[in-house]
Amino acid sequence: MHATKGICGAVRNLATMFLIVRILAPLPPFSRHHCSGIFESFMSIGKPAGHVLSSMFLVSLLSGCTLGPDYQLPAVEVARQWHAPLPHGASTVGLEDWWQQFNDPALATLLRLAQADSPSLDKALARIAQARATLDGSFADRLPQVSGGVSKSRAGITQSGLKQSGTTSGATLDASWELDLFGKLRRTDEASRNLLEARVNDWHDARVSLAAEVGDDFVQYRGCQMLVNAYRDQAQSQEQTARLTRVSFQAGFTAASDSSLSDASAAASNATLIKQQSECDVLLKSLVALTGSDEEKVREVLGHTPARLPQPALLDVREIPADLVRQRPDLASSERELAAANAQIGAAQADRLPSLSLVGAFEVGTTTGIFSRNWSLGPQLTVPLFDAGKRRAAVDSARAEYDTALATYRQTLRTAVMEVEQSLVRLDAARRSQASTQRASDGYEASFEATDRNWQAGNASLLDREVARRSALSAQIELITVQQNQVRYWIALYKALGGGWQGSRDGLAGETPKRGGV
Repeated sequence: MHATKGICGAVRNLATMFLIVRILAPLPPFSRHHCSGIFESFMSIGKPAGHVLSSMFLVSLLSGCTLGPDYQLPAVEVARQWHAPLPHGASTVGLEDWWQQFNDPALATLLRLAQADSPSLDKALARIAQARATLDGSFADRLPQVSGGVSKSRAGITQSGLKQSGTTSGATLDASWELDLFGKLRRTDEASRNLLEARVNDWHDARVSLAAEVGDDFVQYRGCQMLVNAYRDQAQSQEQTARLTRVSFQAGFTAASDSSLSDASAAASNATLIKQQSECDVLLKSLVALTGSDEEKVREVLGHTPARLPQPALLDVREIPADLVRQRPDLASSERELAAANAQIGAAQADRLPSLSLVGAFEVGTTTGIFSRNWSLGPQLTVPLFDAGKRRAAVDSARAEYDTALATYRQTLRTAVMEVEQSLVRLDAARRSQASTQRASDGYEASFEATDRNWQAGNASLLDREVARRSALSAQIELITVQQNQVRYWIALYKALGGGWQGSRDGLAGETPKRGGV
C-alpha cells in the first residue's frame, strides 16, 4: 500500500513538472502591441500532434492518482461474547418481525400513525434531501461548466461640434472543465456520498427510536390502566367497608376508632386512585404528541382493546457483540461520517497542489454594423504560491475532524454494547423475579381473603384487615410493575439491537426512505 502510494506520488510530481513545462514552453514574449499573442501561443499547443498526445498522457497519469489516505474501517476492540445472559425460550423472532407478533391492533395503529406524521422523521428526510443535493452538486463539479451572456448598449460622443453615436451588441459563451489532477473533486464526491449514506442511516435510527418510544409509552399506559383498575376495585371495596363500619358504629357495635380508621382508609384509597388516573392522562398526552393525532382519536384507538399488557416473543439476539455493528443504524451512520471525514483529508491535500482546467470562450458582436467574432481554447494551470498557511491549516483541520469522527464512532460503539448489556441484565432480573412476585401476590391475596372472613365473623379487628389489604394491594402493584417492566425491557433491547434495520454496503444503506411502516 505505502509502496504503491510512493510510486504514485513520484509519478505525479514528475508529470506535474513536465505538464507545466509543456504548457508554458510555447509562450512567446508578450507584446502590449500584440494582444493576440497569448491566444496564438495557446493555440500553437495543439499544432504538433505529438505535443497534444504527450500532454494528454501526462494528464491521464495525474488523474490516476488520488491524494489522501484510503479509507479502512478502524479496528475497535469489542468483547467476544455478552457477559449478561441471553434470552432463551421455546420461540424467538427476528427484529424485523417483532412488532407484528404483539397481536395488538391498538399498538399497531399507534405505530402506523406515529410513522406517518412525525417531525423527527420529517427532519431526517429533509437532511437526506439536503445531503443528496450536496452529492449532486459535488458530482456536477466534475463535469464541464458552460455559461453564456448577451449584452446591448448605445453610446455617443460629441467632438468639435460633431455628434457620433453607435450601438454595440454581443453574445458570449464560456466553458471550463477542471481535470481533477490530484483527486480533489473525486474525494469531495466520495465524502458527499458517505454523508448521504449517513443521513439515510439517521432516518432509520429515527424510525427505530420513534417506534420504541411509542411502544414504551403504550406499555406504560396499559400498565397504568391495570393499576387504575386495581385501585378502583380497592377504593370501591374500601368505601363499602367504611359505610358498613359507620352503620355498625351508629348501632353501638363498633368502636369510634375503627370507624375513623375505615373512613381514612377509604379517603386514602380514593386519593391514590385519582393520582394514578392522572398518570394515565400524562401518558395519553405523550401518545397524542407522538402520533400527531387528536386526543379523541387516540382514546378511541386505545379503547378498542382491553387494558392488558402485550406479551412479546423472545428476540433473536446474536451471540457475538461484533455483529451489533451491522444491526445498529446509529453505528452505521457514525461509521459513514468517519469515512466522509477521511475523504475530506484527501480533498484538502489536493487543494494545496496545482489545478488544471480546460477553458474556452466564444464571442460574437456588432458595433455600428461591424460584425466581429472571437474565440479561444486552451488549458489553464493555477498554482497556489502563497496563502499564509491557509491550505495547510485546512489539511490539519480535516485530520482533526477525522480524529473527532473516530472518537465519536468508538464512543457510539461502546454505548451500543452497554445498552444491550444493560437490557439483558434487566430482562434476566425481571424474568427471575416474576415467578416469585406472582407467588407473593397470590399469597397476600389469600391472606387478605382469610382475614376479611375473620373480620366479618368478628374474629379479627379492622386494623388487621387493613394491614392484610395493604399487603395484598402492594403485592398486586408489584406484580403489575414487574410485568410492565419486563415488556419495557424487551422494547429497550429491541432498540439497542437496531430495531430490525439491516444495512447494505451496496449503494445506500438499508431501504429507500419513505413514509409509514415500522
